[in-house]
Amino acid sequence: MIWASSISSILFALVIFLLVARFLRRTSVLYILRQSWISFENRLHVYQSFKIPLYNEHFQENQLYRQILSYLNSLPSVEDSDYTNLFSGSNPSEIFLHLDANQTVHDSFLGAKVSWTNRKSEGDANSAMVLRIKKKDKRRIFRPYFQHILTVADEVEKRRKDVKLHMNSDRDANSRWRSVPFTHPASFDSIAMDAELKNKVKSDLEQFMKSKQYYHRLGRVWKRSYLLYGASGTGKSSFIAAMAKFLCYDVYDIDISKASNDSDLKTLLLQTTSRSVIVIEDLDRFLTGKSTDANLPGVLSFMDGIVSCCGEERVMVFTMNVKDEIDPTVMRPGRIDVHIHFPLCDFSTFKILASSYLGVKEHKLFPQVEEVFQTGARLSPAEIGEIMISNRSSPSRALKTVITALQSDGRRGRKLSESGSGRNSVDLGEPDGLYCRESVHTVREFRKLYGLLRFGSRRKEENLPSGPTEKDASQAEA
Repeated sequence: MIWASSISSILFALVIFLLVARFLRRTSVLYILRQSWISFENRLHVYQSFKIPLYNEHFQENQLYRQILSYLNSLPSVEDSDYTNLFSGSNPSEIFLHLDANQTVHDSFLGAKVSWTNRKSEGDANSAMVLRIKKKDKRRIFRPYFQHILTVADEVEKRRKDVKLHMNSDRDANSRWRSVPFTHPASFDSIAMDAELKNKVKSDLEQFMKSKQYYHRLGRVWKRSYLLYGASGTGKSSFIAAMAKFLCYDVYDIDISKASNDSDLKTLLLQTTSRSVIVIEDLDRFLTGKSTDANLPGVLSFMDGIVSCCGEERVMVFTMNVKDEIDPTVMRPGRIDVHIHFPLCDFSTFKILASSYLGVKEHKLFPQVEEVFQTGARLSPAEIGEIMISNRSSPSRALKTVITALQSDGRRGRKLSESGSGRNSVDLGEPDGLYCRESVHTVREFRKLYGLLRFGSRRKEENLPSGPTEKDASQAEA
C-alpha cells in the first residue's frame, strides 16, 4: 500500500513538472528571466562586447570576419547547439557546419568563457560577429585568444580550401556578391593547347605568386593582368578555370551590365579579396555597345586606377573575341601584361583533342583529316570536342564526322583562319618569350628601324610593291 502511494506521488509530481515546464515554454518565462539576468549583468558592466563587421567603412571585406567564422564553424559547441546549418563540401562525404543568422555559440579559452553571436541583417552590409567577454578576463586573454583564432582558422582553411565562384548582383540586391563552390573540372593538363605555351603560362603564374617583395621594391601593386582573345568556343573560359585551379584562387566573375555606373564598378572591385582571379568576359562587346551607364574611362580606372591598388595578389583576366577594333588605350602597358591568342583548331590541336576525347593517338584517317586542315578549313575546339563526345564509342565514326564537318564548313573556316594562326599562341615580344609589356619598347624600336630601312630602299626597286611610308613606320611604333 505504501509502495503504491509512493508511485502515485512520483507520477503526480511528474505531471505537475510537465505542466509547469509547458507553461514556462508557452510564456517564455525562462527566456525572460535569462534576458533579465543578462541585462542586469550589463548594467553592472560585467561584460564587454566587440563587433567585427563583414565590411569596413570602405566597403572592403573584413578578412578577420571570415577567419572568425571559419574558427567558430569548427567548434564542437556548434555541433552540440540546438540548431545549425549543414552543407556538403566538394567531396560528397564531407559535411560542414555553419552558423545560422543571429545564432549564439559559446567558447572557452584559458579558463575564460566567451560567447559569439552571428548578427545578420537583411543585406550583408551590416552583418557582423559580436564577441561578448567578461571584463575581468579581457586583459588576460584578449590578444592570445585572437592569435589562437587566426592560427586555427588558417589550419581549417588550408584543410578545407575550396575555390569559390563569386557573381555580382544588381545594385538593389541585398548582397552584391553571391558565391557558389567552383567545381569546374578544367586543368592545365586537360586544356588542348601547345605544351610549351602552357608551361610558359604556368611559369609566369608561379613567378607572380613568389614576387611580393619584388613588386613592393619596385613600388608597384602586386597584380598581374591577362588578355585572352579568340573566337567563341576556343577555350578561353576553360583556361580561366585552369588558372584558378592552378593558383587555388577564388574567382570573381564581374558582369559589367549589372554595374549601374563607374562608382558602382569601383565598389565591386573594392569588395573582392586578395588571392583572387577577377574576370571580365567579352570586354569588346561592352566597349563597342552601350548596355550600362559604366563607360570606358570607368573600365580603364577599374583596370589600373587608384582603386585597383586597394588589394594585392590579384590576377585580372579579360576576354575578347577580337582585339583589333578596341581602343589602343585599353591595351597600353600597365593595363594588360600578357596577351594570349586562342585560335580555331588546327591539326596539331586536333590530335590533342583526339587523344583526350577518344583515347586515339594514331589512326588511319589522320592523314585525311590533316589534308582537310591544309585546305584552310577550321572549326573551334568546342565544336570538334562535341562531335567526339557524341561519337566516343566509335573513334572511326567520330573522325569521319569531323572530316565531314570540316569540309562542309570549309568556307567559313578559311575566312576565319585569315585572322590568326592555326596554333595557340602568345603574342611574341621576343622570339622565345611571352608577350609581356616589360619588353615591348625594344620591339617597337626594332619595328621602327625595320620600317625606315624598307622606306629607304623602296625607290631602288621600282618593280617591287611599295614599302612602308612614314605613316606606316609610326603605326608600327604605336
